[in-house]
Amino acid sequence: MKAIVQDRYGPPETLTLAGVDTPVPADDEVLVQVEAAALNAYDWHAMRGDPRMARLAMGRSRPRARIRGRDFAGRVEAVGARVRQVRPGDAVFGDLGDANGAFAEYVCVPETLVAPQPANLTPQQAAALPLAGVTALTGLRDVGRVEPGHRVLVNGASGGVGTLAVQLAKALGATVTAVCSTRNVDLVRSLGADRVVDYTRDDFTRDDRRHDVVFDLVGNRSLTALRRALTPTGTLVLSGGGVYRGGSLVGPVWLLTRGQLLAPFVRHRIVTLTAVPGRQHLDALRAYAEAGRLTPVIDRTYPLHEVPEAIRYLEGEHARAKVVITV
Repeated sequence: MKAIVQDRYGPPETLTLAGVDTPVPADDEVLVQVEAAALNAYDWHAMRGDPRMARLAMGRSRPRARIRGRDFAGRVEAVGARVRQVRPGDAVFGDLGDANGAFAEYVCVPETLVAPQPANLTPQQAAALPLAGVTALTGLRDVGRVEPGHRVLVNGASGGVGTLAVQLAKALGATVTAVCSTRNVDLVRSLGADRVVDYTRDDFTRDDRRHDVVFDLVGNRSLTALRRALTPTGTLVLSGGGVYRGGSLVGPVWLLTRGQLLAPFVRHRIVTLTAVPGRQHLDALRAYAEAGRLTPVIDRTYPLHEVPEAIRYLEGEHARAKVVITV
């Protein structure tokens, strides 16, 4: 089969299209013929082995996972002996996690990490859901505990996670303030945001509006500033640091670490988000999609052999919402 492989850390030029053996599913795995795969910021970090401390998990001198990519959608080709909920021919989607391997014609994945594709979405749209969707759902429903009537602010509303978070917050019954740049105001408003803040003109941390949940997907504000946007008992959900440009030892974890250290001493809830892939969240995302409450936004699509160019586009921070690979 054809796959995008990488044998050393580095820029997109280290990614090559090559022929590799088609994987064989273990007893608890399914073999999926990939129809589409989606890019995430995770992919360019894994490509570069960045931040360097992350190489302790990804492989010290070279990538442990040779084939890149996490999110995928496709058709089940074969199943292992102990697989019970998935059958050949099923249309599925999922997230491979740190195992990677989605930028390929076929992929083996544990049964617990796949779910039926939403019936009303294309494979490209389904592939755009897993990592970003689980992150948004976990941050808002599970960690943020968003309920009807809550006021939610999403900082970084035009990104892959942000565009889904705006829709999910509305589906959970919240009043949503979305923060983005000028060129994305109309896009974010079309997703259902009640109020849109153009950060090039206004500072949401300095107005008089307070929110029950602030979902920070950017990491471009201090903890003090972010807490100003909260009600006295509000929740701050920290998820990564989008302003990080790469090339350091520990990356954007300074803000997350400071949040964890401060949390026990303030009235606000400050939570660092960890999203874990799994069928339960994928099933919830499918339900929202099939109810018409959640539709992934796709900026661009690229064929498999153009994955290096797709990652270059994503890494340059030109993308809005999701970038998808068609296989």
